[in-house]
Amino acid sequence: MKQTSEYTGPIIRVKDLVKKFGSFTAVDHISFEVNKGEIFGFLGANGAGKTTAIRMLCGLLEPTSGALQVAGFDGYHQREAIKRNIGYMSQKFSLYEDLTVYENFRLYAGIYGIPRQERIRKTDELLKKLNLEESRNKLVAGLPLGWKQKLAFSLALFHQPAVVFLDEPSGGVDPLTRRTFWDLIYEVAHQGITIFVTTHYMDEAEYCNRVAIMSEGKIVALDTPIALKEQYKTDSMDGVFLKIARNKE
Repeated sequence: MKQTSEYTGPIIRVKDLVKKFGSFTAVDHISFEVNKGEIFGFLGANGAGKTTAIRMLCGLLEPTSGALQVAGFDGYHQREAIKRNIGYMSQKFSLYEDLTVYENFRLYAGIYGIPRQERIRKTDELLKKLNLEESRNKLVAGLPLGWKQKLAFSLALFHQPAVVFLDEPSGGVDPLTRRTFWDLIYEVAHQGITIFVTTHYMDEAEYCNRVAIMSEGKIVALDTPIALKEQYKTDSMDGVFLKIARNKE
């Protein structure tokens, strides 16, 4: 299996992936691929199976059956390698608010084994880029929400992962801050890092290169936002989602 720096195929490969908990099937034979530098949206109502699928993609759950590779690593036998080669950011628990900005960088560097000199250099570079140099010794709890969001995203990228999983990262922030955050996502994707994002905001689905929609453990739609809107004869991703939901009633 190739290392991440050498891997040139799709960053995520999923084929007939299944996860069962006893007699309950949470993820039911889903298949898709995600390419390098792609912004891939993963949508679905609560209970659709998104969280279970993401936990398998992040190496936190072993699949029941099917094939799974992330950055060239196998989802059954190389789950620890997957964890080392991905970044993760959620709406909650991405930052330690009782630590300073700098202490959060130092903690994440230690978790991923980044050498001290590299950690110091990269921390200084990122703080300057984020205009947080004067806040490096402030507790994260005292930062505005938009700054926390940018900081959490930067920390998810600190070890230069092949793919970053963003689990409803923009919940609770105002529309302007969300738009600014998506500018950061585009910038990172242009650098070749794959973005895998879940969101409840249908307007954000419009920003993705492709979108998969889950329902009852299955992927019921997968295409570009433009193609999905044409297929479901609607002018918005919100309309697509509503039509899919009504078809399930």
